[in-house]
Amino acid sequence: MTGTEESGHQAAAARQVYRRLLGYAQPHWRMFIFSVIGMLIYAATEPVFAAMMKPLIDGTFIDKDPSVVRIMPLVLVAIFLVRGIAAFINDYFLSWVGRRVVADLRQAMFEHLLRVPTRYYDTHGSGHILAKLTYNVENVAGAATSAVTAIVRDGATVIGLMGYMLYINASLSAIFLVMGPVMAVAVKYATKRFRRYSRRIQDRIGELTHVAQEAIDGHRVVKAFGGQAQEARHFSFVNEKTRSLQMKMIATEAASAPLVQLLSVLAIAFIVYLSTLQGLRQDITVGTFMSFLAAMALLLAPIKRLTGVNSHLQRGIVAAQSLFELLDSAPETDTGTRTLGRAQGRIEYRGVTHRYSDDKASAIMDLDLVIAPGEKVALVGRSGSGKTTVASLLPRFYDPTAGAILIDGIPIRDLTLADLRSQIALVSQDVVLFNDSIADNIAYGRPQVPSHAELVAVAKAAHALEFIEALPQGFDTPIGDRGVLLSGGQRQRLAIARAMLKDAPILILDEATSALDTESERHIQAALQELMERRTTLVIAHRLSTIENADRILVLMEGRIVEQGRHAELLALGGYYTRLHRLQFHDGPEAVAGHSAA
Repeated sequence: MTGTEESGHQAAAARQVYRRLLGYAQPHWRMFIFSVIGMLIYAATEPVFAAMMKPLIDGTFIDKDPSVVRIMPLVLVAIFLVRGIAAFINDYFLSWVGRRVVADLRQAMFEHLLRVPTRYYDTHGSGHILAKLTYNVENVAGAATSAVTAIVRDGATVIGLMGYMLYINASLSAIFLVMGPVMAVAVKYATKRFRRYSRRIQDRIGELTHVAQEAIDGHRVVKAFGGQAQEARHFSFVNEKTRSLQMKMIATEAASAPLVQLLSVLAIAFIVYLSTLQGLRQDITVGTFMSFLAAMALLLAPIKRLTGVNSHLQRGIVAAQSLFELLDSAPETDTGTRTLGRAQGRIEYRGVTHRYSDDKASAIMDLDLVIAPGEKVALVGRSGSGKTTVASLLPRFYDPTAGAILIDGIPIRDLTLADLRSQIALVSQDVVLFNDSIADNIAYGRPQVPSHAELVAVAKAAHALEFIEALPQGFDTPIGDRGVLLSGGQRQRLAIARAMLKDAPILILDEATSALDTESERHIQAALQELMERRTTLVIAHRLSTIENADRILVLMEGRIVEQGRHAELLALGGYYTRLHRLQFHDGPEAVAGHSAA
């Protein structure tokens, strides 16, 4: 593809993106029409003001007409009053539309992020996603407001003034038109640079957000390991690259507007020179000449704004491309049509294989497994053995590469995602809590607000009631960002209470007691044991002491089940499970550190 063809393709793609962006303004067309009316009235005042120069000068200073002297000040005041009202209508209603478009886009993006598959988050950094929701979408606001104002209002102003100039003297006005192609070349060159730098700046902002978020989230590690200087250098590098790109963008914008203005002034200077020639003065009055000159002078400001708006427009188009890439990404596949009501809890894995990407080995291979209703099955093995993958496939966080998973004999792909996930409660080792009250965190996702008695019951079962009642506001106590105001054990108990309140027939426990002290763990294990008696449970075990009472223990190695049975049976085999058990309970902490069973 040649440079010209590529440039044409990019221009066509940009127009398509901008049309799609304006489509978000279509539902608010009434407000937009009000704004356009304001723009056109405002634009009309420019040539009217230039036209007033002729009667103002000829009628007052030359002819000294008393009626003109009396009425012209009132006319000027009226023109600028109308101009001010039109400017307000334009700015307010267009800004209303612009902010509405931004809000709608943000809402659509956020709702889409809630529907994208887990794989999307694996391949897109959270910093880049947040940059789309903050920085990129604000650039869209500029394209939807200031760009439209300049294109419509200033474009109409230029057309009106040029029309008036042609009416006064077509031959002189033609000089301005000759400069048009030269201005177009300058604007086209600037457009390419704006688009290129805008895309690079967006990437850098995403990286900047990512670096900052990592340092903020990991501030304890940064402080504990003295990494402040390292993080500062990392942020400084990205920050400086971002500043450099932004300065290149500013330089392009700062150079393009004066260049176009210089071309305009050259045309004006040439016109003034020609106007002073004897052959051109005979049929032109002083008022007419000043009116023509005023029209030319009034052209400079809208031409400057039209040139300057190109940077806002290109930033907005590049930002919109980034947003539409997110909105066009495939959501989770939810083609299921069946529902279960409340599942009995029979789970089957039939020849299940899963690979996270083509360049990685399979996490699990040809897994065949049947779990009876109410059975408690533990998954053990070293890191990377496939334990988490087995559990993650059940609620369809990922779809298996091959094979099928069934609940009560129904393939989970045939179930709606909402119904499938309503059957499953999850307690993970990395507890996720929200910046809300304790009550709202326990009741998270529940369609009906639970009664106080229900909250007390699950909190008591999860051994959380004692510390909750000791707090100043009890269940209404805010817990801070990610539950930072609570201890690790308290956060874990709230997550267990949340799973208990959901009362799902299937449980996935990812070392649900790992953050508890020994006394609390003993009570929680008893509570979980009672809870699991009536539910099918998958336990991802890191500490073998927590799964000694499991109905069945599956030992995984490199994505395959190498041993299975009860705790005593596996120890009697003297195989891989026995070695894992010995590492944790007999060889001491050094062995555990070197041969993690996680």
